[in-house]
Amino acid sequence: MAKLPLTVVVLTKNEENNIEECLGSVYGWADELIVVDDESSDRTVELAKKFTDKILHRKMDNEGIHRNWAYAKAKNEWVLSLDADEIASEELKKEISETLSDTKFHAFSIPLRNYIGNYWVQHGGWYPAGKLRLFIKSRFKYEEVEVHPRVFLDGETGHLTKDIIHKGYPDFEHFLASLNRQTTLEARKWVQTGRTMSTGRAIWRTLDRFPRHFIGKKGYKDGFIGFMIAFFASLYQIMSYAKYWELKHNQKKQS
Repeated sequence: MAKLPLTVVVLTKNEENNIEECLGSVYGWADELIVVDDESSDRTVELAKKFTDKILHRKMDNEGIHRNWAYAKAKNEWVLSLDADEIASEELKKEISETLSDTKFHAFSIPLRNYIGNYWVQHGGWYPAGKLRLFIKSRFKYEEVEVHPRVFLDGETGHLTKDIIHKGYPDFEHFLASLNRQTTLEARKWVQTGRTMSTGRAIWRTLDRFPRHFIGKKGYKDGFIGFMIAFFASLYQIMSYAKYWELKHNQKKQS
């Protein structure tokens, strides 16, 4: 059976615990697998070689720039972007194969089935939470910022219904580590893009996020995990602002 004329691009950084399951989920299905590794110090590259010889090396300096560089290396126009802690489900692969045979769209959003530990988080805005992961590379570009880059698409977007399985948070310790890292990058982005954020607005966003996620988006249906996700959504806002305030304060002192 011919492989699908599709390039799967996977970005890695010390992902030895995840990379085999990720690449194994698309091996033999797509006709090109590209791994772009950010100076891993573990066995990520060694393990990835079991599935592909197209392993590129680039230090991530900026998420948007890094992703655009990676996608440009694809030989095919259609690209599926996966993170190393994500798995393409069998149902999704079948849906993509059927969809790409005849479509008017230039990109597709795909639902992410997010897990904390072994728990599938289905509420609080976490599911289906579709993201543009399948696209024609010549019509797709990320905003070149460090965190949460916006997508620029020249064309129409369709929506798939089957899932990418995301096992990004083995436990709350990893979740908090990610939260700490992401809020640092968020604060930097606010400063670099000249965004203005007041204390009052930051406090309002902090207070607003918990009821929005826990009640409005029905996070309560996920019980204690839903409560923690809503709490972390609030914490994200005030942590980002605290780091932003510190950066701005240090800038004033230096000037």
